[in-house]
Amino acid sequence: MVIGKDIIEQYNKLEIENFTTDFDFLQNKLTKSGTSVTEIVNKIADFQVAIPSWALGAGGTRFGRFSYGGEPATLEQKLDDVGLIHALTHSAGAVSLHIPWDVPSDVKAIKEKAASHGLVFDAMNSNTFQDQTGAEHSYKFGSLNAVNEDSRAYAVEHNKEVIRIGKELGSKSLTVWLADGASFPGQLNFQTALSNTEKSLKEIYAGMPEDWKLFIEYKPYEPNFYSTTIQDWGTSFMLANACGERAYTLVDLGHHLPNTNIEQIVATLMYKGKLGGFHFNDSKYGDDDLTVGSIKPYALFLIFNELVYGMENNPQNPYPAWMIDASHNIKDPLEDLLQSLEAILIAYAQALLVDQKALKTAQLSNDVVGAQDILQNAYRTDVRPLLRAARLQAGAALDPIAAYRNLRVRENLISERGLETKATGL
Repeated sequence: MVIGKDIIEQYNKLEIENFTTDFDFLQNKLTKSGTSVTEIVNKIADFQVAIPSWALGAGGTRFGRFSYGGEPATLEQKLDDVGLIHALTHSAGAVSLHIPWDVPSDVKAIKEKAASHGLVFDAMNSNTFQDQTGAEHSYKFGSLNAVNEDSRAYAVEHNKEVIRIGKELGSKSLTVWLADGASFPGQLNFQTALSNTEKSLKEIYAGMPEDWKLFIEYKPYEPNFYSTTIQDWGTSFMLANACGERAYTLVDLGHHLPNTNIEQIVATLMYKGKLGGFHFNDSKYGDDDLTVGSIKPYALFLIFNELVYGMENNPQNPYPAWMIDASHNIKDPLEDLLQSLEAILIAYAQALLVDQKALKTAQLSNDVVGAQDILQNAYRTDVRPLLRAARLQAGAALDPIAAYRNLRVRENLISERGLETKATGL
C-alpha cells in the first residue's frame, strides 16, 4: 500500500478549517509573547526519528506475542510500512536495522526501496543477546564480556559484520547493547567482565570507518538480575572514553531504575560531548517499553528541555541519533509508532517554547517558584497546532492516526499480506 500526496491533500481538506482556527489562536498568543512561530514550526518539520526494523510487527513479552495481521514478512515490506508512517507524518525519515534479524539479501534493491519512500539508514544495531540458529558459539554466559575467548571473538566479528552491512547501506553508526551480566553472586568477576568488555569494544571501534560513531547503550538489569556489565551511564561513559572520541553513550528512557533523574544524565553527557543517541519509550515499573509519553509525559518534556538546551549550547556534542524503541504488545504496531512520534514532537515543541533567558534569570536569582512556572507554562501549552502546521507544510497528514484509520491502512495490509504473516524481531 502506498499513500500518495494527493490522497493526503484530499484528507487534509476535511480537517483544514478546524486546524486553521486552532493554529491562528495559538499563533497570535505566542507571537504576542515574542515567540517566532515560524522558526518553531520549521524545527518541528525538520525533526526526524528513526524507526527500528523490528517494530513493524507485533510486539511481545517473554510470555507471549499476539499477531495483528498484515505484518511485514520481509525487509522490503518493513520499509514499505515505515514509508507509510513517513508519508503520514514526515517525521520518520530513517530506518534503524537490527542484524541478523534484517540482513539485506540485495543491498542495491533495499537502498532503492528505501529511497523510494524518502528514507535513509540510521544507526545499525547488533544482536549478541541471543543465540541464532546454527551459531558456532553461545552467548549464554556473555558475549563481549565472556570468559570464553571464542564467544568474545564471535561477538566481536558479528559487530564487524554489522558494520560492513551498514557501510554498504550508507549508515554511519553502530549501536551496541549488551545483555551481558550475572544472575547470581559469584557467577563472574566484575573486573574481569568489565575488562573483557572494554577490550572487545575497542576492537569493534578499531574496525569502524573513520566517519562512523559507536553508541554504547546501558541497562541496570534484565535479562541478568544480579548484575549487568554495562549497568549505568557512568560505565557507558567510561567505556566510550576508553574507545575514543567517536564513541558515545546512548540513553534509552526505559533503561533506568525507578525515579532516576534522566534529564540530569542527559545534561551531563551533553556537557561532556558524549551523548550520541537516544531511544524513546515509556515505563511504569521498569524497562516496560511502552508507547512514548503514555505514562510520564512531563518527564519526557523535562528531558527534551535539556536536549534542546544542549543542542543550542553544547557544540562539543554531536547532533543525537533519535530512535523509537517501544514494544506495543496489544496495539496495532503502526498506530503505536504514530502515537510515539506525536508524543516526541509534542515534548520537543513544548521544550522549544521554554523562555531560556527568563529561566536563566530566575535560576541566577534563586527564584524557584518563577523557574517552575516558566517550565510548566511551556508544558501546559497545547502545541498540537504547531505539529499540524509542520505536517501541513511538509505535505503530511494533519492528523496521522485519524488518516490511518480513515484510509483503512491495516485492513489493506491484511488484504495484501494475509493474517498469518509474522515479522522478524522481538
